[in-house]
Amino acid sequence: MKSAKPKILHEISGRSMLGHAIAAARGLEPSKLVAVVRHERERVVEHLLQILPDAIIADQDEIPGTGRAVQLGLEKLDESLEGTVVVTYGDVPLLTTELLSELVEVHDSEGNAVTVLTALLDDATGYGRILRAADGTVTGIREHKDASDEERAIREVNSGIYAFDAEILRTALNEVTTENAQGEMYLTDVLGIARANGGRVAAVVTEDRWQVEGANDRVQLAALGKEMNRRTLEAWMRAGVSIIDPATTWIDVEVALSNDVTIKPGTQLHGTTAIGTDAVIGPDTTLTDTSVGRGATIVRSDVTGSIISEGATVGPFAYVRPKTNLGPDAKIGAFYETKNVVVGRGSKLSHLGYAGDAEIGEFTNIGCGNITANYDGVNKHRTVIGSHVRTASNTVFVAPVTIGDGAYTGAGAIVRKNVPAGALALSVAPQHNAEGWTLAKRPGSPAAEAAFKSALDSGVATESADSAK
Repeated sequence: MKSAKPKILHEISGRSMLGHAIAAARGLEPSKLVAVVRHERERVVEHLLQILPDAIIADQDEIPGTGRAVQLGLEKLDESLEGTVVVTYGDVPLLTTELLSELVEVHDSEGNAVTVLTALLDDATGYGRILRAADGTVTGIREHKDASDEERAIREVNSGIYAFDAEILRTALNEVTTENAQGEMYLTDVLGIARANGGRVAAVVTEDRWQVEGANDRVQLAALGKEMNRRTLEAWMRAGVSIIDPATTWIDVEVALSNDVTIKPGTQLHGTTAIGTDAVIGPDTTLTDTSVGRGATIVRSDVTGSIISEGATVGPFAYVRPKTNLGPDAKIGAFYETKNVVVGRGSKLSHLGYAGDAEIGEFTNIGCGNITANYDGVNKHRTVIGSHVRTASNTVFVAPVTIGDGAYTGAGAIVRKNVPAGALALSVAPQHNAEGWTLAKRPGSPAAEAAFKSALDSGVATESADSAK
């Protein structure tokens, strides 16, 4: 990956590759789940335990190979363990619980010693080839570097994902050596040993190669991400969601959508975002960990960690930061930024302003260019604005400050003190006009010429204008 981050911690569709692998495995409801780790152990284990706190951790030692990894994993379990052991990997993010369940079902129903998941590839370079007997059972797996030219022509490949009988697996691993081209302890050798001991070895072939595809570089990771997103979008469209342009829409796997949601082009839905029926999202909108109520509309905006209630509207070009709670039928309009603010039912923050660390009541109208000045350079302070308040353009609320219900502010007001309910807050100095200033101070300028012409046209040219000319 050419990255400081371990490969399996790279993300697609809002989840690490390891997270996808764990999700597929957990769907089997296993009695125990063991993760065998080595590279960047501490980082991988920390992430793993965030996903699955009760995972059992096993550390791979200096003996290389997947056979050794599985052997070390088994050592973490009770020696009396019986039943089916499933082995899978941390870098196959499109693998599903459904396919793993099919593997286990076939394994158990046929009484197999080993059942391997396989796929048919046009180009099988680098993969272990499946060797079969005349009756269709699997006789073994030949790793690419150890395969003959005839064996390399085989298109059926080993995915590396297996179901084993626990007792047979444990016994066979004790016979596996590192005598091969790679000098590794191959897990694939277990198949031949199990068969030699009279066990049945079979395969489940998947036609969906994507489910067994891994990622070894960022090109492959992007391809897997694109395919996962395609599948996610298709599933939502079949569930009743309108996605206008799938080519420009990205939806993470943990996002929840209701039927009759409309997603317009250029939209990205991340994290645990949940969207209610009849909501319209986009175009050109990004939502992260956000709840959107029924019938809400969000246009060309970025919203994170917030609640947008039923019938509310956001945008265009709004920046809604975490802990914004926009009430029913309320509005955050064009070029508005909010953070840690509660906006009551029907209230409007229409355009060109900032509301942070604030509480706004119901049916209040916040005028253009209003700002809650919440930071004094050391601490954040809160602004509380009541219901049915009307604030004029360019009002600044210097927190902490409280505005009572039904109050008004005048244009350009700087509100430093609490405003009682029903009061009008003004902080306007008397206006003074310096007559003839432009002609006197900016002679010869286009503005002076325009002022002089206007004065002549009106017949009220002043003495200052005449002298300036």
